[in-house]
Amino acid sequence: MPEGSTATAEGARRAIDASLGRLASQASTLVPGRVGEAIGYALSGEGKRIRGRLVLAAFNGCGGTGDAGELAAAVEVVHAYSLVHDDLPCMDDDDMRRGRPTVHRAFDVSTATAVGLVMIPLAARAAWRGAASLGLAPEQRAAIVRCLMRASGAEGMVGGQLMDLEAEGEQVTLEQLERIHHGKTGSLIEASVVIGGLGAGASEAVIESLGRYGAAVGLAFQIADDVLDVTSTTAQLGKTAGRDLDLRKSTYPALLGVDGARARAEALVARAMAALEEVGLSGGELRELAEFAVKRSS
Repeated sequence: MPEGSTATAEGARRAIDASLGRLASQASTLVPGRVGEAIGYALSGEGKRIRGRLVLAAFNGCGGTGDAGELAAAVEVVHAYSLVHDDLPCMDDDDMRRGRPTVHRAFDVSTATAVGLVMIPLAARAAWRGAASLGLAPEQRAAIVRCLMRASGAEGMVGGQLMDLEAEGEQVTLEQLERIHHGKTGSLIEASVVIGGLGAGASEAVIESLGRYGAAVGLAFQIADDVLDVTSTTAQLGKTAGRDLDLRKSTYPALLGVDGARARAEALVARAMAALEEVGLSGGELRELAEFAVKRSS
């Protein structure tokens, strides 16, 4: 699905961006000064909003009613925080993100570090408020916040990022590589789909299938990122192309070759769709987003 090819995609992005704008305004009040300003900068950058769109797609696919925009925005806040910290000099040391200077370049390293730390509770607060706005019971709201925080922390994104740094310059197996990338990328994508289902009050069986779908799409998305890093330009990506090679990172093209990596991504999308078919959710936005994950150009 080419990005922006449907009214549904545009509507979802607009809803997520509106919620992010409100969160940015709240952040400037809650955290006045330079850090609050930098949070607004981090949240206002253009992006695909894939994770937020997955929240909405799962919510809608499971028959959810109400406005899940703040739930979707909560996931995007976590993603934005991860980009701020990934770009720091002690991590990937990058100067460009989403077509403009990274937060530590636009502000400074200490501000960017503080921004990332503040954005974590901001995301948890947004997830709780978003779940409350849907009329969910306290235990359901707590389940959503737990899901988001688990995917964000040592069991998910942070743990995966640590493994990724430790694997720089090392030879890894496909199993090890997929463990790294499930953590640093796949865990939040999986959580996005599950949160959408939880917000809609889906059954345990549906939630389990959504989780398997999200885990497969998350890996496919990371493979596409790895391939684009070696096949696209900086202008196309909105970030510095070729950084994986410069940093001697473990990637799918390095392990499988570009064609092998693409074939692996397609197989993962097929696995994702099979998981949805088990519970009758294999059409619509979830299918389109799975296909977009591997066919995108940036």
